[in-house]
Amino acid sequence: MTSHMSTTPARRRFIDVHVLQTVPPSNLNRDDAGAPKEATYGGVRRPRASSQAWKRATRIAFAALGIDESRLGTRTKQIADHLAGRIAARTGLDETSAARLAAAVIAPLGITASKNKEEESAYLLFYGNKQIEQLVDLVADRAAELVVLDDKHLASEFTAAQARNALMTGHPIDVALFGRMVANVPDIDVDAACQVAHAIATHGAELEFDFYTAVDDRQAADSKGAGMMGRIGFNSATFYRYGAVSLHQLETNLNDHAAAVQAATAFVSAFVRSMPTGYGNSFAHRTMPQLVALAVREDQPVNLVTAFEKPITAYGATGYAAPSAEALAAEQHAITTTWGAPALWTGVTHSFADDTAKALDGAFGQALTFPGMLDALTAELAR
Repeated sequence: MTSHMSTTPARRRFIDVHVLQTVPPSNLNRDDAGAPKEATYGGVRRPRASSQAWKRATRIAFAALGIDESRLGTRTKQIADHLAGRIAARTGLDETSAARLAAAVIAPLGITASKNKEEESAYLLFYGNKQIEQLVDLVADRAAELVVLDDKHLASEFTAAQARNALMTGHPIDVALFGRMVANVPDIDVDAACQVAHAIATHGAELEFDFYTAVDDRQAADSKGAGMMGRIGFNSATFYRYGAVSLHQLETNLNDHAAAVQAATAFVSAFVRSMPTGYGNSFAHRTMPQLVALAVREDQPVNLVTAFEKPITAYGATGYAAPSAEALAAEQHAITTTWGAPALWTGVTHSFADDTAKALDGAFGQALTFPGMLDALTAELAR
């Protein structure tokens, strides 16, 4: 087992995050034709937002939670340029010299260059802001002596093990959560500690289009027609969102139980509060969830999307959210009783009343405020 990993096996625990969120007319995550993404589930075409879109939104939300930049990561093809900039800042070297040292430091890893841009890597690399500083540490104290070496002798000063150790020590929370895979450098792969499902509507919905025009403010008074016109696809839906965190894998990645608990709670908070920003200025679609349910399990993560395999039908003036919440509660009850697979702990935050609230309380326990539920989750995970 490598030195960056704990030798004590972590207790198996999975955290399920279930979210119901109604979004107004919007285009959260568009396909290659510019229309909102969709999926067929239960024989019905439904709005969808990809897991990648919501992972990106979650990562952006970490900063809004006040998590220090040194504990977060960067995903880029420009690691050489990033490293060179940090070397120059720490050592005072000119741009050319810093770039030469940066290239020498990461060359032993065998990171493939892009076919179109040699200064970029062939793929996005995900690493921590602290880890880039650990790479700078390899040259910072002896930059003056290294920069005068010829290319052959400079290359001999660095090994793959040095760079690998810098990139495999002190993972930021987003790399620890979402993992890292580099096809031709498997030695720096990090197993993801979380999974995020594609968000899908609990019901069928039609794709609609907004035909828009824009007026040229300086056009002549007798001029006809618009200065610009176009079409944007949109839909609206009650989405079921699901994510799961493997606390034991997160603890392995961070090599610290307390840090893993903190990171898991940060993921829940960021995932719940995040929103993809596609066409945000056009639709102002940002809403808060109507329900967040959590479950801590030791057997396996359980996605409750099967509650919506039969699409929800809006009846009367209820809309989709309340019957979706009741279906989710029924599915949780079935998992617990029919399959005999109760969770170790559950918590719920919601804005429903009457029969819907009773069903949710029966399935997940008495409703808490969201901050209160996060505190209860932290206490459960810290046990």
